[in-house]
Amino acid sequence: MAKKILKIFIILFLIVLSISLIFLGNGYKMYKDAITIKPLAEKVEEIKSKNNYTTIEELPQMYINAVISVEDHRFYKHNGIDIIAIGRAALNDIKAMSFVEGGSTITQQLAKNMYLTQEKKITRKIAEVFLAFDIEDEYEKDEILELYLNTSYFGDGYYTVKEASRGYFGKEPMEMSDAECIMLAGIPNAPSVYAPTVNPELAQQRQKQVAIKMIKNGFLTEEEAENILNTEI
Repeated sequence: MAKKILKIFIILFLIVLSISLIFLGNGYKMYKDAITIKPLAEKVEEIKSKNNYTTIEELPQMYINAVISVEDHRFYKHNGIDIIAIGRAALNDIKAMSFVEGGSTITQQLAKNMYLTQEKKITRKIAEVFLAFDIEDEYEKDEILELYLNTSYFGDGYYTVKEASRGYFGKEPMEMSDAECIMLAGIPNAPSVYAPTVNPELAQQRQKQVAIKMIKNGFLTEEEAENILNTEI
């Protein structure tokens, strides 16, 4: 009986290993095809040449802290992927019996924005990881964050922070209030839902979620967050 169980286990292990290798190979091919068509350096220069490209020096620290808190609070500590976040996402996916959470870092999201589709597929996630490692090897963290913020969609046709701050608040990025910074940081998660021009109430709810993350990650005290959230936009 024990031998039969061992055989079944070995067979199942080999099946899982074979499937994993197939996905890995397909993901690697997707990654190689992407950077062959347009190398990373060329893609970065293309992004930097965009109208209204926003440099990190043009951004308030409050906005940067809000983005880090809500998108990837270990951004400055990992090398492109966050094993803890991936593990948590995998558990949530298993519980939901669906691919509902990806555990992507800011670097992975940048890789996706630059080269890949938004489809939730394993092959794409693997290609994303290979691209993330390349990005981390070639660029400093602040530049990665800057590129990410210039490839994210903020709703209403805005693809850079400068466009979004001007469009939503009528201000240059550095002129945004703390409340506006925190609201704007929450929009790219679901622009069609959280854009203040679409649904102001949901935008405020999302703003509160971002503030809670900032408290948790030590960027705000509860009192500071309360004062900011009570500020009218």
